[in-house]
Amino acid sequence: MKTILVTGATGFLGKYLVKRFEKEGFCVKAIGRNEKAGKEISSNNIEFIKVDLTDESKLVEVCKGVDFVVHAGALSTVWGEYRKFYEANVIGTKNIINACMQNGVERLVFVSSPSIYTEGKDKFKIKENEVPKNNKLNNYIATKLLAEEEVKKANEEGLYTVVIRPRGIFGVGDTSIIPRLINVNGKTGIPLMSDGEQLVDITYVENVVEAIFLSVIKENISGEIFNITNDESIKFKEILDMLFAELNIKPKYKNVNFRVAYSIATILEKVYRVLNIEKEPILTRYTVCTIGNSQTLDIEKAKKLLGYKPIYTIKEGLKIYSKWWRENND
Repeated sequence: MKTILVTGATGFLGKYLVKRFEKEGFCVKAIGRNEKAGKEISSNNIEFIKVDLTDESKLVEVCKGVDFVVHAGALSTVWGEYRKFYEANVIGTKNIINACMQNGVERLVFVSSPSIYTEGKDKFKIKENEVPKNNKLNNYIATKLLAEEEVKKANEEGLYTVVIRPRGIFGVGDTSIIPRLINVNGKTGIPLMSDGEQLVDITYVENVVEAIFLSVIKENISGEIFNITNDESIKFKEILDMLFAELNIKPKYKNVNFRVAYSIATILEKVYRVLNIEKEPILTRYTVCTIGNSQTLDIEKAKKLLGYKPIYTIKEGLKIYSKWWRENND
């Protein structure tokens, strides 16, 4: 039985990953910092180990006897202190790489983010090599770029690595995308720019898990980077209409000018930095770019080299999420 270690195992994506790899017959080492969540995912073939990604010596220890590593752990909010992002996303990745290399791990799959493509303009069918240089739209993007560089260096030094960039992960357990939309809709209404006609990609969580599983088992893909989506680019407002219809919630929209919103976000970010406010501003440049610009990814490479094909459609994923939400919020 092969052993796989999953970082960020108590997070949204991580919980799905450990279940999938257990189902596929792997012995799973699940690492994270949330002991309560760790106990909930533990089973005969899933061992939870409390580890911080900044603890280099502990990571070396837990990687002993491990065949594969999926590095899904990260600090992934849109706002926060650079030092914290750097420690979690760059130092943490360096430590994982070091642990892999010291223990002769066969393969490292690194979960990165297509947020690194975001730069305030419409972009369609983005390929994996079309990454803006020195993108510092927020600290998450800046540190994910640095983390990818560390993975690239490790590959050049002989470690078998694969990088995936899944776009807009949603599903039961999501603490970011859909909960934010529901919250904003209830409070102020969802801002729409260009009437919500922007084309975007999102990805149901089980499809991301499928892509990661393929990244672990497929041969001849060392050093490759893959965009992952549901392969069905859709208008932003169309997603919202579909979601709120399934949730049986009346959507509230308000039209907002992109340039005005971006200017306000820029000012807010500067004020928050000067005053050292930790709380996320009500509007950030990244959020404005995400909902105000079209951004679609080209996943032909993943389809060709990984044999990736989405298992669930966006509509199916939203139905599953909405059923769960209604059962837990009535």
